[in-house]
Amino acid sequence: MRTTVGIIGAGPAGLLLARLLRNEGIDSVVLESRDRGYVERRQRAGILEQGTVDVLRAAGAGERMDREGLRHDGIELRFARRRHRIDFPALTGGSSVMVYAQTEVCKDLIALQLREGGPLLFEAEALAVEGVTTERPRVRFRHKGQEDVLECDYVVGCDGFWGVSRKAVPAELSRVFERTYPFGWLGILADVAPSHDELVYARHERGFALLSMRTPVTSRLYLQVPEGTDAGEWSDDEIWDELERRLETADDWTLARGPVTAKSVTPMRSHVHEPMRHGRLFLAGDAAHIVPPTGAKGLNLAVGDVTTFARALTHRRDTGSSDRLDAYSETCLRRVWQAERFSYEMTTLLHRFPDASPFDERIQLARLERLALSRAAETDLADGYTGFPLE
Repeated sequence: MRTTVGIIGAGPAGLLLARLLRNEGIDSVVLESRDRGYVERRQRAGILEQGTVDVLRAAGAGERMDREGLRHDGIELRFARRRHRIDFPALTGGSSVMVYAQTEVCKDLIALQLREGGPLLFEAEALAVEGVTTERPRVRFRHKGQEDVLECDYVVGCDGFWGVSRKAVPAELSRVFERTYPFGWLGILADVAPSHDELVYARHERGFALLSMRTPVTSRLYLQVPEGTDAGEWSDDEIWDELERRLETADDWTLARGPVTAKSVTPMRSHVHEPMRHGRLFLAGDAAHIVPPTGAKGLNLAVGDVTTFARALTHRRDTGSSDRLDAYSETCLRRVWQAERFSYEMTTLLHRFPDASPFDERIQLARLERLALSRAAETDLADGYTGFPLE
């Protein structure tokens, strides 16, 4: 099998890249180790930055998002039983975010790819990426019990932290930057309308809490829990009780409860792999970087990566210059590190650290007070949350 761009992974990054390339008349093949049902069911991010929304619309993948997604013009911060809203459009010149689950993005892009795009092979496990320093890199993969080889001009690894792509970069050329946090997020999906029309980020003496949503009738909520917590250790009633404590306010706001349909714990860590390019292999998304979910940046960073690659390859075709491809890693990493910074600042702003001193806690509250009193501080948060420029 032969193509211009071999894409490993049919998450939102790989699927969007295939769509962007198809729109430019560049052929590709997508290899996905899981079956279609798994890809369309796996729960991940649900907040799309303004730039991600714009890219999906321009790619012809925004029709259902615009119909069913929930535009949000701000978030609410809660601390000391007080409420403070951050108004995104007023602070950023009109930017907002969209609540639209990654599962739905994948469904939309899969449907488009199968109808209009190049080959998308499910249950096609990539075994190795070879020859990336030559002009003919290749991906060895297994599909329907048979091994095969995909020959390419370029390989883009969108196969996550545990995939084969990152392993194809020699260890002696790699630099890894990582931070783990001593807590995780216990998350639930519940069949109940959200108790607030925007996301609520709460700092409480018992720990962080987040009120989010997936649809107008489905709530997504999170609690900070110690690292290594088993979701089964918490009953549904215990989770709702704790959410009520941490989200409490001095006014008459109340938390609506409903049947819990899913429960899981998400670990918290930051990870960056440099470089994001080796020869004709380009890393994108979780294959190159991971952020704690506090800043809602994971999916959006992946979109930035593949958009940068698609534009660089189109530039190479149109001009004959490879300067943008050569600058891929540097270009993406500027945005990645800003997103890592923002996610770190949101995490340390809102979570209780087990070794925090009374001084640390007062500084945390002072930072929140600053956001409530300073338009400049609000603007910095709004700029970061709605998204950094794609290039």
